[in-house]
Amino acid sequence: MAVNDIIHLLPDAVANQIAAGEVVQRPSSIVKEMMENSIDADAQTIKVLVVDGGKTNVQVIDDGKGMSETDARLSFERHATSKIHEASDLFNLTTMGFRGEALASIAAVAQIELKTRRAEDELGTMLQLSGSKIDKQEPVMCPAGSNFSVQNLFYNVPARRRFLKSNQTELTNVVAEFQRIVLVHPDVSFSLYNNGVEMYHLPQASVRQRIVDVFGKKINSELLPVEVETSLVRISGYVGKPESSKKKGMHQYFFVNGRYMRHPYFHSAVMKAYESLIPVGEHVSYFLYFSVDPSAVDVNVHPTKTEIKFDNEQPIWQVLSAAVKETIGRFCNVPMIDFDVEGRPEIPVMGIDTTVPRQPKLSALTYNPFKESERDASSVPVGWESLYDKSGEANVGLEMIEGEGYVASSLNMDTAGGQSEIIPEERILQGSIWNDGVVEHGASSFNIDASVPKFQYKGRYIVFPCGEGIMVVNQHRAHVRVLFDQNMQCINTGNRPSQKELFPNVVQFDKAEVTIVEELLDDICSLGFDLSNLGGGAYSINGIPSGVEGVDIDGLLHDMVEAAKEKTNTIKKDAQEALALSMAENAAIVYGQVLSGVEMERLLQDLFASKAPARTPDGKLVYTIFEDKLFNDVV
Repeated sequence: MAVNDIIHLLPDAVANQIAAGEVVQRPSSIVKEMMENSIDADAQTIKVLVVDGGKTNVQVIDDGKGMSETDARLSFERHATSKIHEASDLFNLTTMGFRGEALASIAAVAQIELKTRRAEDELGTMLQLSGSKIDKQEPVMCPAGSNFSVQNLFYNVPARRRFLKSNQTELTNVVAEFQRIVLVHPDVSFSLYNNGVEMYHLPQASVRQRIVDVFGKKINSELLPVEVETSLVRISGYVGKPESSKKKGMHQYFFVNGRYMRHPYFHSAVMKAYESLIPVGEHVSYFLYFSVDPSAVDVNVHPTKTEIKFDNEQPIWQVLSAAVKETIGRFCNVPMIDFDVEGRPEIPVMGIDTTVPRQPKLSALTYNPFKESERDASSVPVGWESLYDKSGEANVGLEMIEGEGYVASSLNMDTAGGQSEIIPEERILQGSIWNDGVVEHGASSFNIDASVPKFQYKGRYIVFPCGEGIMVVNQHRAHVRVLFDQNMQCINTGNRPSQKELFPNVVQFDKAEVTIVEELLDDICSLGFDLSNLGGGAYSINGIPSGVEGVDIDGLLHDMVEAAKEKTNTIKKDAQEALALSMAENAAIVYGQVLSGVEMERLLQDLFASKAPARTPDGKLVYTIFEDKLFNDVV
């Protein structure tokens, strides 16, 4: 190399660490790669053991083919693989792995011990590696198959190790990867242990039984079978019934040729089949397995191999959506008419009518329709024209523009009933500073006088005059804001009253949810719940918070755990806020609930006592104002 040359080859150890950044992101990445290698080795029994969520140790034991002494040593070299031999093999893949990067990447950032033996060999081989370097290799007695033990992940990359999350968070990710693999291989027996405690023991079973074994017996009654076969694709599996839809916590899985994949486009096909059958914003569970010609898909997009490209995505989308629709219709789960309307509030729908109203023909008070001389005659009171402007259109009030959850409709202001009440300035809502229609809550507090008239509109909004015009408050979001603040105060102080249950119910969590429940059990109890662990994921509900009567407690607890699960990658305070928000959303005033004047008054007082009344904790607008100038050209 000349003196001025600056380009050089990186050492293998450095190159492996760079590759490890893509392949090995956290302990769950090791679990995925090791389990896939076991599947490719035709293992019938796979055992996964993790310590401290996998940060200290990940061990995968299988009864597969095993490796010879030479293969065991060569397997840790970069791009060493038995899965493909030439470039054309990339377009006809039938194995889980093929890149030859996983073991080399893991060995670059961890300490590994491997014991392996083929069934035809008398002795096996033991290797010990640290940072891509082989420390020891010797023959040993061991069972047929492979036993990988990966210790101290990122021990030689301190910066990467500091970015690992808590043990509980890493365990949650390990369980997620474990579930993705066991769902697509029901013919293989799996088990998972955390810190020596068994979490899953899954014997060989059918696809449906494997789903039930992983997620609990409750899901069995929610599943509808899907089966369709065309020249392009064969799709099988299960989808959830429309009545099982929820906003959070749904189990949604796509698999293609035995491999888990993420595919938003196909997700939209499934949701399209449920259009108008489930509420907006809710989802259903599904477990769908695609079988296609390997040459028609490309899995070599990313090292994680979860992003997969199809040659015929649009036709497959249509097949999938049609198959799900047929399944829903075949099992008579499409609600045609809803007769269960007893007790529901009557909410009149007032749409925007752009047609010009017909001018009325009003009869005089002395008109007698039974007199022949007056039957075709009519008399109109003097002054009725004031109800109409020059164009003949009736005077209307303000239009609420749909946005942030507000319904587009018109408020008809009655101008024919005489003079409106003049509200003194001192009785008007004070202290608001408006910027672009949104209140900024300043240092001065709001003072809402009970004598200011308020009314409820369409069971959704509280409307009343304020200093700048008319204020419209979303009652559900206002109550969410109030309840969230109360819930956070209870978590911080731990003094929310609990209402004891005369006959305790039992709530069942799956294995992944149990880890979240145990971590946040103190916070859940501080909200007023009294839970007792019965074992096996079952908890007895001995007490519930006061004020949540009539709420589905089982669904509420699952929603709270799912919300906290989404926050486990951050600090515990975020998980606590997720618990508080989920409980507030479930217990808040529903749309359509009629409020008395006292109830509206109390809600508004509590709302403006909050430090942040303008928006809900998740950023939705609680209230807005329609300024007086909007009415200048109307009334």
